[in-house]
Amino acid sequence: MTQTRDQVRACHAYACVDRARAMSSKSQQSYRSQVNDLGATIMRNGLVAALAFVSRRGDEAAIALLGDLAGYDTHGLGRQDNGEALAAAVCTLDVDRYMLATRDLLALAVWLRRAIAGLGDSGGNAPEAASEVASEGGADHA
Repeated sequence: MTQTRDQVRACHAYACVDRARAMSSKSQQSYRSQVNDLGATIMRNGLVAALAFVSRRGDEAAIALLGDLAGYDTHGLGRQDNGEALAAAVCTLDVDRYMLATRDLLALAVWLRRAIAGLGDSGGNAPEAASEVASEGGADHA
């Protein structure tokens, strides 16, 4: 069965958060904070500026978040090796493709926020939730 883009985003987001569980408690807090700020930062400053802002932090959580964004199959960009490659690729886009990539990464930011809400839980329900989203069709079908 073919997954919608939203289901792919959800699965990717939950996998990213599952990897974040291996970080130290301090890094998990930083990751949570950066994920929660990501969407608003993109809307307020634009995609390139948001990537630069996260990159500037340079801590374990920032590197992980940039890697998570780069590892997503972004519309018009595909997957990138790391955050620097993602930022460089975004800078080469024309306006139309930049807007599509921004919209796609904003949608991913929403799923990352949803997934990060369970990061502090010891129940480990993130992979189960991703499976449910994939089988139920996701919340919105972008």
